[in-house]
This record gives sequence, C-alpha cells and structure tokens, in this order.
Amino acid sequence: MGDDRLDRREFLRLTAGGAVCAVAAGAGCSSGSDKPKKSAANAPGAGNAAPRELRIATWSHFVPAYDAWLDNEFTKRWGEQHDVRVVVDHLPLNELPIRGDAEAAAKRGHDLFWFINPRAALEDDVIDHREVVDEVTGKLGKMVPHVERSVFNPKTNKFFAFPDHWSAGPIHYRVDLWDQVQPGLRPSTWDDIRRAGATLKARGYPLGLGLSTDLDSGWTLNTLMHGYGSSIQDEDANPTINTPATIEAVKACAEIYRTGMTDEVFAWDASSNNRLLASGRGSMVFNAISALRTAEQQDPELASRIALAPAPIGPSGAEPRGVYVLGSYVIWKFTPQPDLAKQFLVDLSLAYRDAFLQSSFYNLPAFPGAVPDLAALVATDTAAKPPNKYALLADATSWSTNIGSPGFLNAAIDEIINLPLLSKMFSAAARGQMSPADAVAAAEAEMRPIFEKWRERGKI
Repeated sequence: MGDDRLDRREFLRLTAGGAVCAVAAGAGCSSGSDKPKKSAANAPGAGNAAPRELRIATWSHFVPAYDAWLDNEFTKRWGEQHDVRVVVDHLPLNELPIRGDAEAAAKRGHDLFWFINPRAALEDDVIDHREVVDEVTGKLGKMVPHVERSVFNPKTNKFFAFPDHWSAGPIHYRVDLWDQVQPGLRPSTWDDIRRAGATLKARGYPLGLGLSTDLDSGWTLNTLMHGYGSSIQDEDANPTINTPATIEAVKACAEIYRTGMTDEVFAWDASSNNRLLASGRGSMVFNAISALRTAEQQDPELASRIALAPAPIGPSGAEPRGVYVLGSYVIWKFTPQPDLAKQFLVDLSLAYRDAFLQSSFYNLPAFPGAVPDLAALVATDTAAKPPNKYALLADATSWSTNIGSPGFLNAAIDEIINLPLLSKMFSAAARGQMSPADAVAAAEAEMRPIFEKWRERGKI
C-alpha cells in the first residue's frame, strides 16, 4: 500500500509508544482509500481526566455506506448509551494481518481487532469468546454452522474469535456475453466455464479467477477444489491435499487460465475482480456482491446485464461449496476493557438487521435470528434489475462453507491460506512451471510440516 504501509518493526515501535490511535474527537471516516481512517464516534465525560475509551480496529468496507453507519450512527449511539468514547480505526485490508500480529506480539493495541478471516493461529493471544457467543445465542438463536466451524476449536473447546458476519461468494457473469457463446449457457458447472472461456477471451472478454497471492484468490481456488471433491484437510484435521481429485482441479484451472484468462490474474489484489467487471471487459468473476454493487453505482446499464449464480458444480457430484469472507472480531487477553468489548459485540449482533441493510446485503448475519426477514429483503431490491437478482442469498448457506471444510478452520489452515500455498500450487501449474501432479506434491510437502507443528502445540 505504498507509503501508508507499516512494517512489523515500525508498528511495534508505534504501539510501544501508544501512538497507534491518536485521534481528534468527531473525526469522520469513509471508505475507498488505502489510508487508515479514524473515527472518534463520541467523547463522553468531557472535562474528566480519564473518560472510558473503547478502541476498535477494522477494515474499510467495500460498501462505504456500512462504514458511515458504523462510525456515525451505531458507535456514536452506543458510546452515548454507555458513556464511552469509541475510537474506530479503519485500516487497509492488507495491513490488518500485519497489525494484528504486531499487537499480539507487543501485548498492546486495540480492545477489539477485526480480521477478514478468523485468525486461529492467534488463539493463545485472545480470550475465550464463549461468554459473548452464549449471550447472543440466547437472544438470537444459533449461528450459521459453517460460521461456527470458523471460530471454534473443538480440540481446545475455545471460541478464538467472535463472528461479525459472513459473505457469500457468488459468480458474477455477463448474461449477454454468455448468450453469445450459446443461448442459455450459464456458468453452472466448472465444465461450462472451461468450455466458454476460449470463446469469451477471443472476443475480448476474459474470465476472471484470481491466481495471485491475495486472499481473494485463495478463496476462489478453495471453491474450485471443493467442486472437484478435493480439500486441504479431512474432518479430523489430517492433510488430504495430495489426491487425484486435487490434481484434476489443478488441471482444470490450468486449462481455464490458458484458454480463458489473461496474465493479469497473477497480480490481482482484493479489488481487481471488481474493477474487471465494472470496466465492461470481464465476462465472469468470483466475488462478494460488492462487485455488482459497484457496477450498479458506476454503470447501471452494465449492471443490468450482470447476473449472479451459486458456486459451480464439479465432476465429483459433490454439493457446490463456495468459500468467501468471514469477518470476525477478537478481544485480546491484554485489553484493559474486556467487559466493554464484550458488550459492544453483543449489541452489534443484536443490531445486525441494520448492518445487513447498510452493507447492501454484503454482511450476511452470523446469527440468522438477527435478520428473520432476510429472504423477503433480498427478494426485492430497488437497485437491482431484475429486482430479485439477490434472491439467491436467501439460501446461500446451502452452497457455501468454511475455509478448511469438511473440518474446522484451524491454525494450520490459517497459516496455509495466509502464506498462501493454494495460490502457489495452482499458479505453478497454470504457468507451466510444474505439472499438476508435481505442483500438488510440492504443496503437500509444505503443508504437512505445518499440520505437524500445530498438532504438536495441541491446537489440532
């Protein structure tokens, strides 16, 4: 992120000096830039020597209206109700893992820290969030099963994070372009995508499946693996990457890249697929619905030609299982305000119908009871043409899953995704640097020691 990026050493220096969250009361915040945004939602207790303060680190949302609601409405109202000065720091997405690791190492930082993927590897640095989970469950009912598998460690019986939301990752595709390949053709299966890619690319409309080191690419590739009946691990956290199914998935991806994509996918960042689709050049991308929302704002006519579809079906006959964002907060063990942080998470969960609407349906509730009328809300949308375009979100749990499925997200999966070894495996075969079988074998050689390390530490 250019000059705005802090390396680990510099951030530790700043945290040690207490300079991370120096903000002016009433400072505004908006999305869309890589620069950290800061919001002091309120400053109760003016004139007191030491008013209570809750410090929160989170991302700059892909739907800016959500940040405006969080900063200017929810946290302001919550702070006034609890006589707390709430400080929200919006950090660049790619800096969040670095900052989180630095705060854990320094034992100093924010009271609440948000990650776009739950950080199971930081389990020893955070509280057990069970108390918060139990209170919210008592008021809203159980959380989505794949969400629970993302924040709970069955080995240690600990909730190492509290889920903020999850986001589905549907296919976005240009109906008009796919109809030109074959009337009625849709990206329903991975074979449909493979067969259509060459024609679409030849006409100047490439497919967009990330093969970069960005997390977004890892989610897409994990979805592709599931379509072929492949997974990183089994239900008991044993590595299962080196199978014929994985090799077939890698072969399919290499062919889709060679015939239907361009080299740009090797350098994609978190917004590249959004930009490709909004430019009018992209015939298909995987992304949360922020990609379509962006197109609706920038070019409504183009957006009317974009449709959504669930994760594709593969040749294995397995149910499609898409992987995407699962945002979660952690409360560090060293926070001076654990009770305030817990209360904030409870109250945010209870207010999640507003969060869902302000995020334009991006933030699906981790606890479905928070938005009991979700199906009705997504059935008709004023910005969508047709207005039921987002209706597939009502049953998105049926075609979505967690990272690490069919097992739980654990510390080994956390490390593998963040390295990122999946992208390395798929891109090596796509570039022709390795055969699919050799690329899979090399990935296994790197993954097995990671599983062994975390098993020895008692985390899996």
